Amino acid sequence: MGDQQKILVIGAGIAGITASIDLADAGHEVLLVDRLPSIGGRMLQLSETFPTLDCAQCTLTPRTVETGQHRNIRLLTYSEVLGLTGEPGDFTATIRRKAGKVDWTKCTGCGACQEKCPTRVKTNFFDRGVGMKKAIFSLSPQAIPNKPYIDVENCRYFKFGKCRICSKACPVGAIDYEQEDRLVEEKVAAVIVATGFELYPIAAMGEYGYGTVPDVIDGLAMERFCSASGPTAGKVLRPSDGAEPKSVVFIQCVGSRDPEHHKPYCSRVCCMYSAKHARLYKHKVHDGIATLFYMDLRTTGKGYEEFLQQSTEEEGLIYVRGRVSKIFRDGDKVIVWGTDTLSGQPVEVEADMVVLATALVPNPEQAALATALGIEADVNGFFQEGHYKVGSNETVRPGVFVAGCCQGPRDIADTVAHASAAASKVQVFLAQRRRAA
Repeated sequence: MGDQQKILVIGAGIAGITASIDLADAGHEVLLVDRLPSIGGRMLQLSETFPTLDCAQCTLTPRTVETGQHRNIRLLTYSEVLGLTGEPGDFTATIRRKAGKVDWTKCTGCGACQEKCPTRVKTNFFDRGVGMKKAIFSLSPQAIPNKPYIDVENCRYFKFGKCRICSKACPVGAIDYEQEDRLVEEKVAAVIVATGFELYPIAAMGEYGYGTVPDVIDGLAMERFCSASGPTAGKVLRPSDGAEPKSVVFIQCVGSRDPEHHKPYCSRVCCMYSAKHARLYKHKVHDGIATLFYMDLRTTGKGYEEFLQQSTEEEGLIYVRGRVSKIFRDGDKVIVWGTDTLSGQPVEVEADMVVLATALVPNPEQAALATALGIEADVNGFFQEGHYKVGSNETVRPGVFVAGCCQGPRDIADTVAHASAAASKVQVFLAQRRRAA
């Protein structure tokens, strides 16, 4: 197949993977680029998914394996797109392949380097700072491709000029301390952007105690606690002392639906994932108390309302309609001050841990990527669609399409559907080009 029919997919989360498989199964050559060393995106961090409480990896891993093995899909992980020139149907993409200091063409993924590395640090972004990692590591046991890379900021060799233990441990000589970033150019006919989301940085929101009270965590950190492959092997533990929390407060709409100070929009998934987190917590700590503060409950997906009702009736979750005004530490307890807006009475809850359902926001790199691709972002930083109702996959640049949470907050089911729609739009675009030619 000629290069002119190659499709570039940017972002290898569930949206990018779905679009890539759809296009590859239709016979198109796909170049799948992701800024992380392995594919899977945010879903790789999840423990179970609502409303069925299915294992996230049981759903995702067959797709990541298929993506890694598909004859029509080529992976460029630990890479980022810097520019897109040319005309629709005949683009040239400039891609930076970042130096992981490991020659992946030699690496067999045996793990010897990670096992022998003496450096352990807490800056593990994949586990949201909950667990430890080595200075050379792969993101997860299910990583595709299962190749490690060196964290140069924490590697003893790059900091002090000494160590090289990983190089000595590698049986195939794959460690390459001199490896540098390099630029490659690829001819592509169309582009799908599926760069996903990030969580709203709330360190500046002092009323929630995040960053100052160690037992205040975000939703993705809770996912890592609940995950069997996470840093605690599925046990819910207080970050401060590793004790099992007997009382956990879940707070929704943190940074969402707050036009005066933060984000004006609803993040769509928070009501459901807070209920899921509370339910998983009760499964692991049977005598624990789960209290949820909410503004409104928005359960608009198939089976979502039933999930919420079942959670309250069978798991004994305590819902308080109201806003939290302050969170602070008192001894070894976390004190939550709020107001019950139904009764008008102040509420004080003494908890062992607090989980914040923070707003979904675009990735920080998204603004620069919009400029590089020649497309637009809306006022909140999400990629601007051609038409909200009938063109949510299109952009202002013909041949460039969007899929998933980079266009706006979505749950997994909606993201997968949106990604398949983007793949369909690309095939229509290519068919129109062939007819015009």
